[in-house]
Amino acid sequence: MRSIWKGAIGFGLVNIPVKLFSGVQSSNLDLDMLDERDHSNIKFKRVNEKTHKEVPFDHIVKGYFLKDRYIVLDDHDFEEVKPEKTKVIEIESFVDMNEINAIYYETSYYTQPEAQGKKAYTLLLQALTKSKKAGVARFVLRNQEHLCVIHPLGGIIVITKIRFEEEIRSTKEFKLKDEIMIKPKELQVGLALINQYSAPFDITTFKDDYAKELLKIIKAKAKGKRATVKKIKPQKAVSEDLYEQLMESLNKRA
Repeated sequence: MRSIWKGAIGFGLVNIPVKLFSGVQSSNLDLDMLDERDHSNIKFKRVNEKTHKEVPFDHIVKGYFLKDRYIVLDDHDFEEVKPEKTKVIEIESFVDMNEINAIYYETSYYTQPEAQGKKAYTLLLQALTKSKKAGVARFVLRNQEHLCVIHPLGGIIVITKIRFEEEIRSTKEFKLKDEIMIKPKELQVGLALINQYSAPFDITTFKDDYAKELLKIIKAKAKGKRATVKKIKPQKAVSEDLYEQLMESLNKRA
């Protein structure tokens, strides 16, 4: 596997040379869009909305709509704000992983130390594991600055990109406007239901069943057969009362 970035992790005055590798892969099937008449591939064109003519790539510029018109940006403008190229992921602070809300997480990269950095890499890995802390750092990838956390996983150091605070939308508009009263007995049964369903998190028990079932259909159609499609019937509670529904769920799980 090819590395996507080479540089170093800055741990105080210690620089640990590392390579980054993508730690995730898509489980979706690669489906193409086709013309149903002859199964030809559908191609997309960049078209001028006024003339409806295709625009050559070298005639395309980028612009930001401000008030009533577009402000066009050129290469010089992008150069002005481009982050300084650096090959060091400088750790700025250490935090508890549980302090970072899951909404901030983006994607993860596996690290591999260069030969001369193996001892320092092992030290940082063991220190992170023992302290149960994660380093917070910034780094430049593809000319863009990213925020990340540096944490141990499965015997290696993982770099996980996280979003900046301004990228997270406010929850204000989604909060319930009306005050809804929950009876103590309803809350008690709700907590009992959570307790009944509680178990240690095991990612291996969760599979991408949709992609697997869709692939079965594709393979069956390739052989001229029609795959059996599972029809999921939604479960319905007998009662309309919230407390009765919770009790029914509790008894069903027992």
